[in-house]
Amino acid sequence: MNESIINKTSEYFKKNGVVLPTISELCEPHSINEEIKNKLKSVNKNEINPLNLFRVHWYNNLNHSGFSKVPEHIVLPSEFTGVEAKIIINIGRLFPLITAHKVLAAYGCLLPRILNGTFDYENHKAVWPSTGNYCRGGVAISRILGFKSVAILPEGMSRERFNWLEKWVEDKNDIIKTAGTESNVKEIYDACNQLQKDSKNDIINQFDEYYNYAIHRAVTGPSFEKSFLEVKGDSNLKPRFYVSASGSSGTLAAGDYLKDRLNTKIAVVEAKECPTLLYNGYGEHNIQGIGDKHVPLIHNVMNTDFVVGVSDQATNNLNMIFNTDEGQKFLISKKGFDIKFINRLPEFGFSAIANILASIKLAKYMKLGPDDAIITVATDGADLYFSELEKTKKEFQGIYDEIACSEIYGQYLNGIAIDDTLELNQKDKERIFNLGYYTWVEQQGVDINDFEKRRNINFWNEHYNYMLSLDNQIKEFNSI
Repeated sequence: MNESIINKTSEYFKKNGVVLPTISELCEPHSINEEIKNKLKSVNKNEINPLNLFRVHWYNNLNHSGFSKVPEHIVLPSEFTGVEAKIIINIGRLFPLITAHKVLAAYGCLLPRILNGTFDYENHKAVWPSTGNYCRGGVAISRILGFKSVAILPEGMSRERFNWLEKWVEDKNDIIKTAGTESNVKEIYDACNQLQKDSKNDIINQFDEYYNYAIHRAVTGPSFEKSFLEVKGDSNLKPRFYVSASGSSGTLAAGDYLKDRLNTKIAVVEAKECPTLLYNGYGEHNIQGIGDKHVPLIHNVMNTDFVVGVSDQATNNLNMIFNTDEGQKFLISKKGFDIKFINRLPEFGFSAIANILASIKLAKYMKLGPDDAIITVATDGADLYFSELEKTKKEFQGIYDEIACSEIYGQYLNGIAIDDTLELNQKDKERIFNLGYYTWVEQQGVDINDFEKRRNINFWNEHYNYMLSLDNQIKEFNSI
């Protein structure tokens, strides 16, 4: 610990009205000080205001007037999914500042650096490499705290992400665009390695930051447990699976908590166009938010039970019928869905649709019934993909009308098959684990012993327990 930097940062925060929320407060926001909760009522959720740190959790209600009893979630109708199992999708677009949950990961990754004095706000820049939302979360948290920051993301990501960044960074040169799209993660790492030559740049890489894993296991996991228990009530509902896209594998860490507490199995989702975990494959895809072509260092592979592939043709086309007048009219008038449910479909971004489709596949594959539940997540909403929606509409072959909507619905939702669903045995897990060697040991220089430690669940438990232990440090820091 660097006591002088800790004290300096604490004074800086006091001067700027910054109070750090504890891990337990983010897990259970109703425990937040009443004075802070009252002040939040007059603070816009997208304002550069330190009080918005106390909204970095899953309990924000739909109009951001306060906190819900349990995290906001939707139980998808069986008429929509075509399966009897209850699919519970937790809503991430209610997070403040970026309308996506990655702002929680950014806070979790900066927090230990602040508490231990390894980040000096006067001399360091926080560098946020990402395939989209994480770098926005990092820039948002950095601005609130008064830190300098840099965003790195592929140039092919949605226009909405860049529009947001251009408004939030202090200097547009602090937005670094790398070549490619969602699958071009190595190009991001190459840019980071260049920046790392300057000791003032602190590379906070979501793909190898164990704090990213730990904050989601410590906060997202218990939050999803709460929403499941609300749905369960007094019934015999069993939480059979947790389903989450790979991405950086941060959100996937909630599955380790749910497996430990509720005995759920963990299924990871990836694009069929880039089936890295399924077949050691490669390729390009447009399910933005689930970067591929490598195995993240923070993916606890040996605790994963299934891999499910979903096509970006499905997510692109379903995004279109979920978010156009023609599509919504078809779903209401021809399929008979309740208008209140259809009005909530825009809460599902690309990766959310992928998670839903994977959940349906898994329910069919496992022949789940009405007493079985699948817990999954919508990490962001459709508002981040309006430019992608316009591309889909332009590329659509033929006339986009009621007949076209019926065909899309029939092919990509009603007709979901169980292909590209892999139940992992021990050899499968070892294959996927070993695949990470080439990225992390050969390319990025991770020590082989540090790489191998990740096979043991005790390694992951230590990181989780460390995150839980920070509450006392946070309280001491706030009171300096």
